Order: sequence, then C-alpha cells, then structure tokens
Amino acid sequence: MDKIYGEQPAGKDRFGKDWSGIKGTWFWKAPHFNRRNFFRHLGSAVGGYYLLPAKPMETVAKAAVSPIGTAKNVIFVMMSGAPSHTDTFDLKEGPWLPKEFDPTSFGDIRWPRGLFPKLAEQMESIALVRSVKPWAAVHDLARNWLQIGRNPVSGLARIAPHIGSVVSLEFANRSKDKTLPPFFNLNANDGPGAGYLPPGYAPFYFSPGGNPPSGTTHADGQPAFDRRFAVLNDLDAEMRGKGLLQSKGDEMTAFNASARQLMYRTEIDNLFRFSTEERNRFGNTNFGNSLIVARNLLASDKGTRFVQVNVGSWDMHANIYGGGLNATNANALGRQFDAGMGALIADMKASGLLDQTLIVAMGEFGRTVGTPNANVGRDHFLQQSTLFAGAGIKGQRAIGSTDLAGRDTSDPGWSRNRSIRAEDIEATIYSALGIDWTTVRRDDPFGRGFEYVPFSDQDLYGPIHELWRG
Repeated sequence: MDKIYGEQPAGKDRFGKDWSGIKGTWFWKAPHFNRRNFFRHLGSAVGGYYLLPAKPMETVAKAAVSPIGTAKNVIFVMMSGAPSHTDTFDLKEGPWLPKEFDPTSFGDIRWPRGLFPKLAEQMESIALVRSVKPWAAVHDLARNWLQIGRNPVSGLARIAPHIGSVVSLEFANRSKDKTLPPFFNLNANDGPGAGYLPPGYAPFYFSPGGNPPSGTTHADGQPAFDRRFAVLNDLDAEMRGKGLLQSKGDEMTAFNASARQLMYRTEIDNLFRFSTEERNRFGNTNFGNSLIVARNLLASDKGTRFVQVNVGSWDMHANIYGGGLNATNANALGRQFDAGMGALIADMKASGLLDQTLIVAMGEFGRTVGTPNANVGRDHFLQQSTLFAGAGIKGQRAIGSTDLAGRDTSDPGWSRNRSIRAEDIEATIYSALGIDWTTVRRDDPFGRGFEYVPFSDQDLYGPIHELWRG
C-alpha cells in the first residue's frame, strides 16, 4: 500500500469529499483499498468520538474485565519524532542496510545488534509489538493522541488527562508514602497535563543533570523559611475557620504542603544525584540521566508511580545511517538510546524492580519502508513497532508481524485480530497496573462521562494481554 503526502487541492475529490481548507492530510492508494470505509472511519476520528451516535453508556453493560495487575510502576519512553520501525524494533534487511547493523537472530526475532548492542544483552526481558498502527502521521496530533489515549480533537480531548495523571489518581490511595509527586515527566517542559483532574495529579516537569530540582532550599536559610511557612499556615487556618478559604485555596494549601516535603531532605535530594560512573554507564546523555532518575524515583517507593522520559530527534528525513542511526558512532541517537535503555533494564532486573515496573518505548508513528528516500532518509508512515519490558512480560518474542517490507500488518498476533491502536496501548498500561480500563468517571465538567479508554461501553479497544502469555 503506497502513501502520498502533501496537501490536497481545494474542492471535492473524486469520491465526493470536500477537503477545502484541510492541510497536511495523508492519503493512500492501493488496488483493493476500501475508500468508503476509510473516509467513514476518518470522519468519526476527526469529528470526535463523542459525536458518534451510540447507546447511552448507562444502558450498556460493561464487558467483564480482568486486569493483569503485575505492575505498580510505569516508565514510558516517548521517542519523539517517530523512529524508523524497520531499522529498529521491526528490522527489515535489504541492500540499504549498513553491514554495521549486524542483524542477529534471538529466537524468531531479527535484531540490529550493531545499533542496539546493550539491548541485545537484555532480549530475554524484551517483547516487541509489531502490529501497531497510529491514526495519524502528524507529529503533534499523534504524539498527544498517544499520551491521552484518544483523539486530541475529539469532544472531551481538551479536558482529557495524560495517562500518567489517571494512574496518579488511581494510585492516590494505594501508596502509603506520598512524599514524591506521583507523575514525573523528564526532559520536557510541556505537554498534556492533568486535564480536568485536580492539579495534584499533574506531571512534575524536570530535566535531570545530577542535581536536585531548584527551589528545594531558601536563600535566607531553613530557619527563615520555616518561620515564614508557619506564618502562611496560620493565616490559612484562620481564613479557613472564617469560611474565607475556597476550594482553590485548599488546593494551594495542599500543594504547598506537598512541596514542603521535598525541601531540606537529603534522602530526597540524593534521588536526583548520580555518580560519574553511573552517568557514563547510562551513556552520559540527558536521556541516560533521566533514566537514572526514573530508576531512583521508583526504587525509593515514595509515591512516584508513572515516569515519562522523553528522547527526541527521531524525525530522520535525511542521512539516517550517517546521522541518528549510525551504528559506528557511540554518540549517535540510536546508540545513546541503546546505552540508556540497556543499562536501565539491567539495573532494574538486578534489583528486582523490573518485575514491578512496566517499561514501554515507542514513537508517535513509523517511517517509510524499503529503500530510503532521495536524501537517504525516511518519511512519515502509518505503521510502527513498540518495545515492552518488565512487569512479568514474556520476553524474546514479537507480538504480531508485518509484511516483508514492513509496510502493513500481516498478522495482528492478538485476540482482537486487527492492528493495535494508541487506545489499546493505553488499556494495556492500565491493565498492567490493575486498573479497570473500562472505568467511566461521572465528574467531568461536560457531564458526558469520561471514559478511561474511549468507547469502553462498546469494547472497541482493550489490553494486549498476549504480552503475558506464552
């Protein structure tokens, strides 16, 4: 199936669809492609899930759910820019592939050992899902879709929380120690947040460099800070006693109390510090530093349950093998990714933390297949592959497969017998954590009922439980 990129000219196409004013649209051409179904499906996605006619959620019985429940933590690695699936997690060999990639068999998996040598040492802990297909090949749209588990232009998207915020909410009463924020987002400064959920479930943004976050001490010293903090608490208590402190004030009081737990505490500061040896073992990069901190946060068991680690620059339209995927250059992005992820899995396996932690690594979509483009790069493409590890997942195997070129799913490899979507990834994360992915909350501002996974009432999406089965 070939894909055509670019803008469609204004006016109606030969199927009667008016594309005027719509930019950056992607199209397919294929001899047996069902265009009527495609446009109907695309219309439902762009128009918004909640505009579709359906039975009221209250009148539809929920499908029975059985969450796996093997994890209590998640590390979600966002490979922003979209890595080439056929050069990484779904390796396809051809005359274009540098010999330095050293394709090697691990059971039924062909793996680019030259590009990912450290991960090759951990293959018994890694499962690859190769039948993943995003809804769009547009960076921001697809990236946000993945993080909130639904169409970013759908009816409830603007109030939709990040998956990590939902996890934080669900674990609010499970964690005995709540010293640390439940959701860290590392190496980023924006993105989907808590949505309509209380601000305590929002991501804590931080870019690790070997030092604690700023603001954990006061310029005038701890005694001065303690005096001022006590005065603030006294004022809050007085206003609350007079009924003058409203809900927003209560939220600020709770926020201040949470922040105070992070200040002047050596054991907290040490979670963000690491030695030169550790830094080098994880690749001596911002990405590696973030993985060290992610490991430390979860190992401390002080309340953090979801850590997103961002590693960008996978948008390789040119010079893919001489640049980001240069297997001979330890500083190339692919090798940096390998060093950090390999060390993370090895450390967590040795400590036992891997058994309690689900690791997911993926981008927002894949890249064109076969011979690279005229600039020796790869463009946007609607097929991708995802790496899973930990939480009891059975490793050294792949779920699903693609055709010889990696162009399309040939065998979905799971019970729903179709390509896997972002919503299914979301359901898989929830299930691993023991969360009912069909939950519908009735506290959203619009009063429509906020579904953890869209269309839960119709059972359109669900977990990839084959990851845990032989």
